[in-house]
Amino acid sequence: MTLAPRAVLVHRRTEYEELLARHGTHGQAAFFLSSRGRPIDEVVRRHERTRQALRDVAAAVPLTWRSCQVERADLDRFLFAPEDVVVVVGQDGLVANTAKYLAGQPVVGIDTDPGRNPGVLVRHRCADTAALLRSATAPGDRTEELTMVEAVADDTQRLLALNEIYLGPAGHQTTRYRLGLDGETDPGEPQASSGVLVGTGTGATGWLRSLWLERGGAAPLPGPCDPRLVWFVREAWPSPATGTSRVGGELGRGQALRLTVESDRIVVFGDGMEADALDLTWGQSVRLGIASTALRLVT
Repeated sequence: MTLAPRAVLVHRRTEYEELLARHGTHGQAAFFLSSRGRPIDEVVRRHERTRQALRDVAAAVPLTWRSCQVERADLDRFLFAPEDVVVVVGQDGLVANTAKYLAGQPVVGIDTDPGRNPGVLVRHRCADTAALLRSATAPGDRTEELTMVEAVADDTQRLLALNEIYLGPAGHQTTRYRLGLDGETDPGEPQASSGVLVGTGTGATGWLRSLWLERGGAAPLPGPCDPRLVWFVREAWPSPATGTSRVGGELGRGQALRLTVESDRIVVFGDGMEADALDLTWGQSVRLGIASTALRLVT
């Protein structure tokens, strides 16, 4: 017996809910903001729009389907199934936060605040949900496959990201490591820097782009579906023991960057989610390249 599809609605706490969690009541939250010259009204309106959008999307799920909801903070404990259709209700960044936990399930991005969000990954409106769900399960592929980046440590730990993976000190100071291309016979260049960033075309509109512009923007950045990654070393420090000859480049399919830790600790996290990071210690190595998994974004 074939299971009916399951719609998994992914959302995150609103600014208003964060304020209530911190201050306890609406009145205390309003006082906190007003004492700093900021009204709470707009925060409440955005909260109401988001909650209404979530209700509208839930109502659009076909009656023959199963459905559930998961909050962003619980994604690392949620078990996605092969028959799931993932509906991200929120901002572009929430799609990236979700992508690392998927294994090819189709993703629908619903923008809860059109005009405020860029809409790069949350491209659709609540009213489109029913048609998009039908499209996601109909014969024929109606998705874009967005390239993802992966980090695989020598102890088999693995991390996926849609935008970029950062490797560096937990406190963003300076760390020591060796950097080279995987497969080379030499051990790599010893470096001291504030970290290394490896990312995709989807991430090329954010953190990666700022580093690319800083370096002069000579080579073109990849597009979201391009099988190509770019990488940059942040603030490499030249010294008698460390070099700066390898501070940026590209990686195609089958190529990988290799980093060997020469500090007490390096953290590796994707898409800004530091709470879900790999911890590497002195002597460990990690390989970074194009992931075998892609984000299937329903168009």
